[in-house]
Amino acid sequence: MKVTGFTFIKNAILFDYPIEEAIRSILPLCQNIIVAVGNSSDDTRQLIAAIDPEKITIIDTIWDDSLREGGQVLADETNKAFQAIPPDTDWCIYIQGDEVIHEKYHAPIHQSMQQWLHHPEVDGLLFDYLHFYGTYNYVGVASRWYRHEIRIIRNHKSIYSYRDAQGFRKGNNQKLQVKNAYATMYHYGWVKKPVTQLLKRENFGQLWSGTTSPSPQLIRPEGSFDYSNIDALKPFTGTHPAVMQARIQAQNWAFSHPLSKNRLTLKEAAKQLLLKLGINTYYRNYKRI
Repeated sequence: MKVTGFTFIKNAILFDYPIEEAIRSILPLCQNIIVAVGNSSDDTRQLIAAIDPEKITIIDTIWDDSLREGGQVLADETNKAFQAIPPDTDWCIYIQGDEVIHEKYHAPIHQSMQQWLHHPEVDGLLFDYLHFYGTYNYVGVASRWYRHEIRIIRNHKSIYSYRDAQGFRKGNNQKLQVKNAYATMYHYGWVKKPVTQLLKRENFGQLWSGTTSPSPQLIRPEGSFDYSNIDALKPFTGTHPAVMQARIQAQNWAFSHPLSKNRLTLKEAAKQLLLKLGINTYYRNYKRI
């Protein structure tokens, strides 16, 4: 069974993406990794090249500014990396620049890939998600945070990155048929120094709506991101991936969220109640089989 990882990145240093940790977290599962490195204004390419020269292949890309609306350029860059995967690969592990896999899941992930290797009806494997917010001590609980997503796919070139690269589809906009990877993806995209988080939000505004100005309520007077405007969080009581420990120890800002400040709309509360009753009304970009 041959496994190839793939990802894309641009300006990782400028926007403080944990891309090195992301790549290192899948290295033990992959024979090789394809990284599409966009036209960066920092030393992102050098950073990627130094991680593991024997396993990592860099493809240099130019981001297409005409695909900015709706984050389409992110899917385009994902597809460039996926299309560069050699045909002898069986499974492809996709990871984004702010996602990390805990080492405790390496064994079940490998077992799941092996289990479904010779079952062609299985297009991919589904991960649970933890979305960290503000610091490494809180995770989001509202439906704005997707609960599951596909991060392992077959090496079938009919599969493509969907919309803003959150998930995948195949053929004529068909959802992928998936099994469980029995693993959780740790998403750290909302954990950065507040000044850097605001810079990232301004950049993402260009990708989705063509504007560089986040909503005023998201900006603190001193010109940093205001993490306090959040509906509901819960404390994280588990352990973080080993590759994240140095980054966590280097955190130099504070954020706390009293649970008494949690606020959910009636619609959101109803969705969570239904979920507890076994009725899932959350958006699903896949078909479980």
